[in-house]
Amino acid sequence: MRYLIVEDERFAYEELKRMMTNLRPGYLLESYTKTVIDTIAFLKGFSVDLILMDIRLADGNCFEIFNHVDVTTPVIFTTAYDEHAVKAFKMNSIDYLLKPFDERELEVALTKFEHIFHNNHHPGTNPKHLEQLLSRKTKNRFLISKGENYHYIETTDIAHFYSEDGVVFLHTFSDRRFIINYTLDQLDQQLDNRLFFRVSRNCIGNVKAIENVARYFNSRLKLSFLPACPHEVLVSRVRVPDFLKWMDGIVD
Repeated sequence: MRYLIVEDERFAYEELKRMMTNLRPGYLLESYTKTVIDTIAFLKGFSVDLILMDIRLADGNCFEIFNHVDVTTPVIFTTAYDEHAVKAFKMNSIDYLLKPFDERELEVALTKFEHIFHNNHHPGTNPKHLEQLLSRKTKNRFLISKGENYHYIETTDIAHFYSEDGVVFLHTFSDRRFIINYTLDQLDQQLDNRLFFRVSRNCIGNVKAIENVARYFNSRLKLSFLPACPHEVLVSRVRVPDFLKWMDGIVD
């Protein structure tokens, strides 16, 4: 398996190379580029199986590369900036890792890539299924700004997301909430569907935060969260079968 690292910071490159060597000693580092121009030149003449790509490079934004080269190779984006996530997900990306990330997070991304690569090279693969696999991204954490400071919250520490008056909030198990710049539709495509479910039009819940599920009028279900969601959460009648399958651990 041959891969390319696109990274303009020497330390970041060395650290990523070290992690790749530890996690996948059988992988071959084909090349290392630091700029948009060098990356375009490489991709026009060579092919690899995987690209690990920083977003902000020495001479510009990595998305300029996609304007000059038809990149069909799976990409794992690595960046210190959260605001490019939505755009990255529109590319053929496997994952979006926020720096500083560790070997555990890189391992998850590599495992996802290998699953897709195996299916892509297996006879009889359903192309539509591959498209769905590529389009399904798992977000591991969220960047939060407070005044002049930034910090991140691990997705597993989040009890639920909900919208109020067009504003989307992230609510943690420690009962703190933060405004985030994502729609619930975007979150629904980026969260791990083993943990999170779109329980209603304005709420996505973590299964570990569901305290009680009760039958409700008109074949609906009423949910109680801990910590509590600030508004009533009802699972519609048409969503009840999928919700109960999800609660039972059956995930497509």
